[in-house]
Amino acid sequence: MALIIEVNHLSKKFNDIYAVNDLSFTVNQGDIYGFLGQNGAGKSTTIRMLLTLIQPTSGEINLFEKKLSTHRSQILQQIGAVIEKPDLYKYLSAYDNLSIFAKMSGIKVSKQLLMDQLQMVGLKERAKDYVRTFSQGMKQRLGIAVALVHNPALIILDEPTNGLDPQGIADMRNLILRLSREMGKTVLISSHILSEIELIANRMIIIHKGKKIVEGNVAELLDPAHTFIEIDTLNNTHSKQLLLQSKWAVFLQQHSGMQLMMNKTEVPLLINYLVAMGVQILSVNSSHSLENYFLSLTMQSRHVEAFAN
Repeated sequence: MALIIEVNHLSKKFNDIYAVNDLSFTVNQGDIYGFLGQNGAGKSTTIRMLLTLIQPTSGEINLFEKKLSTHRSQILQQIGAVIEKPDLYKYLSAYDNLSIFAKMSGIKVSKQLLMDQLQMVGLKERAKDYVRTFSQGMKQRLGIAVALVHNPALIILDEPTNGLDPQGIADMRNLILRLSREMGKTVLISSHILSEIELIANRMIIIHKGKKIVEGNVAELLDPAHTFIEIDTLNNTHSKQLLLQSKWAVFLQQHSGMQLMMNKTEVPLLINYLVAMGVQILSVNSSHSLENYFLSLTMQSRHVEAFAN
């Protein structure tokens, strides 16, 4: 399978602070690739380097198996991007916006093709309406139509669901899935709405303070070994001390309460141990989600940093 994005030891330093620090990852052809991290993690900085909007301090970026530093023009012709809120002409219609951006891209397109693009993003019926009358979700979808007008192979979306209501988020999710499944596009999507990434992405990376924490297939990262267990007892402080002195200590999430990350098949053994130790259990809850996994990994990273300092 062809590599669409290959980032090797990428860093970006602003004054004395690393926004991106020795970051490496790959995106394969056909991926919906989730790019995850809390605010300030370095996601937008990385995306801007991919689009040559800012220059790296060090490291290498290869796109479509070519060096970005030496094949910039050729590479950018194959990329469509929506960075934060799309820049649109609000006093022009959706159709006129799309037509103008097509001309700016140096391509000749028919009216039918432009209308097909608007239909693809669900805006055909609003083609003649001024963009200033559009909701934020409609503007985001028009921004994607603009990004697709030159038929790029790679789509980069930076927080595409920002400011959207639940229906707008669902519409965006379905559009991204269509881009991948029906149009064969490779999609890199940065988002803070982790549940959405879990629904659509097949591969992902989590970064924290510019560094990679984990990368891989979503299905493999969210396997039963990463089940979160939360236990409530009559005396959680005492119960946690018991766990800290046992083999179960390695599964404890140290940041709060009686929370463990473990293989769900071991939960009965854990419960048996607590009961044998005289612990009175009130409840046992399990969950398995990208959000829990993300919070666990970033919290672990914070603890490592705190210990190092």
